[in-house]
Amino acid sequence: MLAELVRFDTTSRDSNIPLIEFVEGYLDSWDIPHFRVDYEAGRKTNLFATIGPDIAGGIVLSGHTDVVPVDGQAWASNPFELKERDGRLYGRGTCDMKGFIAVALALVPQFKAANLKTPIHLALSCDEEVGCKGVRPLVAHIRDHMKKPRAVIVGEPTSMQVVNAHKAALTFSTEVTGLEAHSSLTGQGVNAIMVAGELLGEINRIREDLTARGDPSHRFNPPYSTIHVGVIEGGTAKNIIPRHCSFQWETRLLPLADPTEVPARFEKYAASLEPAMRKIAGNTGINNQQTNIVPGLAPEDNSPAEHLALHLAGANGTHAVSYCTEAGLFQQIGIPAIICGPGSIEQAHKPDEYIDISEMQKCEVFMKRLLEHCR
Repeated sequence: MLAELVRFDTTSRDSNIPLIEFVEGYLDSWDIPHFRVDYEAGRKTNLFATIGPDIAGGIVLSGHTDVVPVDGQAWASNPFELKERDGRLYGRGTCDMKGFIAVALALVPQFKAANLKTPIHLALSCDEEVGCKGVRPLVAHIRDHMKKPRAVIVGEPTSMQVVNAHKAALTFSTEVTGLEAHSSLTGQGVNAIMVAGELLGEINRIREDLTARGDPSHRFNPPYSTIHVGVIEGGTAKNIIPRHCSFQWETRLLPLADPTEVPARFEKYAASLEPAMRKIAGNTGINNQQTNIVPGLAPEDNSPAEHLALHLAGANGTHAVSYCTEAGLFQQIGIPAIICGPGSIEQAHKPDEYIDISEMQKCEVFMKRLLEHCR
């Protein structure tokens, strides 16, 4: 099953429809009801299936079908053809996160034969890798039109450890508009790059404050909220005062942090710079847009999801991670969610991505225990 899933190039910039059609055909062969919720009609879609009775209180196994690009990466084999070497399965998405989906799909016949009393749902999403965007219509559909599940298990790679908390991610795009002039006449222009530099200085001061505040829970690595500028561009020539400069930045917040604090502080500082700019030219200014927010996953000790996952994993403790998942979106609509899946996040997004066969076996044990629980 993993080989079948890997052979579909579901890089986020491309369609995931061929993979979804394959899964639909497989589910149809076992008479499993399913439906789509589109993100982009004809290009990107989510699939939801139910095994067992159509009642509330089911368990959702959730996984994203998209993968990151392989462009520019040196692979020892075709990234879209599963290869086994030394107890490892190589291919794009093996770890992140088609391994989890493959185990769930491979066990569909056993789920079907078990005459489940509690339904097991499969939720396969799109465009997770570009900001957890694709699953949002499906989450809204579950909230508005479906019998409420009891728990969601998101199968991101955690080495089958139970994760009950992760950071939030907020992304921003900032554009500075200045005024061109000859570089010898600095007082007659507004240097957009220099203004951007002032803004970057404020971002760095915010970063230092977040670091000093730290993580009261002492669970995250790094142990504080972070802030980062990833892209900057501006100017046309060294002897022209630049009219434009733009940059893209993000903050990854501890799950209980106030998501309005960082942008509010940034925008207050930006507003303080604009009067001097507009003294020279009224059409100058700073525009900051929040481009995405992925909610954090806040710990819910002893929630139905956490209690069940600890039992299924044979674990006695939970963990926290700094990367983002779709789990927080399910938590936002009142469904307890945790993260637990095969493979290590250290292998994700790299050339020669792989998953250990032993991790797949652990996941199989986990899901067979789920079958017994739901039977």
